[in-house]
Amino acid sequence: MNLPLPIRILLWPLSAAWGIFTRLRAWSYARGWLQRRRLNGIVISVGNLTVGGTGKTPLVLWIAERLLAQGKRVAILSRGYRGSRGTSDEVELMRERLGTRAAFGVGGNRFVEGKRLEEEGIDVFLLDDGFQHLQLTRDLDIVLVDATRPERREWLLPAGRLREPRSALNRADLVVFTRMENQDLALLAMQRVAKFPIFPATTRLLGFRVHSGDRSLKTPAELGGDHFFAFCGIGNARAFFQDLERWGVVLAGSATFRDHHRYTTEDVERLERNAVRAGAKALVTTEKDAQNLRQARFVRFPVFIAVIELAIPDEKQFLKVISAKLGARGAAA
Repeated sequence: MNLPLPIRILLWPLSAAWGIFTRLRAWSYARGWLQRRRLNGIVISVGNLTVGGTGKTPLVLWIAERLLAQGKRVAILSRGYRGSRGTSDEVELMRERLGTRAAFGVGGNRFVEGKRLEEEGIDVFLLDDGFQHLQLTRDLDIVLVDATRPERREWLLPAGRLREPRSALNRADLVVFTRMENQDLALLAMQRVAKFPIFPATTRLLGFRVHSGDRSLKTPAELGGDHFFAFCGIGNARAFFQDLERWGVVLAGSATFRDHHRYTTEDVERLERNAVRAGAKALVTTEKDAQNLRQARFVRFPVFIAVIELAIPDEKQFLKVISAKLGARGAAA
């Protein structure tokens, strides 16, 4: 959300009112004036302070995979943002990766969805995009911050991207700075003054697969590596394009759509026309966008899907901090 400064200034009174409302809401929950509800199981919330992508879905998948490897029964609770019929592009992406190994509860009332799943003997509930979902008690709050988009420069909604004032970060138990490929020195400075554990995370390319075709993964070298037309409808499109270039994919052009965009026949035709003009030999997009391309048919070009995962360099320490905090919460309970 990059509104011109004059419009931001005009919207500032609404942002100030929103800031007061969110502070009062959080304070009321902290004092017990607004009641929280608890599920029978550990609840780990993964969220952020801003609208737009920070890598929540990859982190939810990362945690789910490691809990499943420990033999835990895992459920993911999601509101299914901008989805329909009890699903969304992000939910379908997670289902595609996890299959039947994890249970899913999708809907605005995540407590109700969690209660429904309790009968399956769930050990851990992962609350996707849950930092502002204060009505559900959580045992661990993980907050993600996109290192490429500093929050100190952001304004509160509706003038900017912040859902809450930056001071809300004090509610976090653990903070993950995503897209930290070239931010090591900045992270070290933050770790010295932080009141909570901070970990860096990067985006790791697993490979490219053909859309609606062979699901085997290919390297950028196997694809040829150049003259690709990239497109996406995600929260931080610029980061995706930069990742492609970092992985050795040379772009002939690119196109950006609104987050969670569902592609139409007209969109596909326009993309192919633009790719022809740019001299591209193929198109490339994200896994999340692939969920919104299910009805799309490309005629002139193959479409490759970038398959990624989150990488946390200090993985052992990250899991150790999570285990320690969950252990402390369990002992207190």
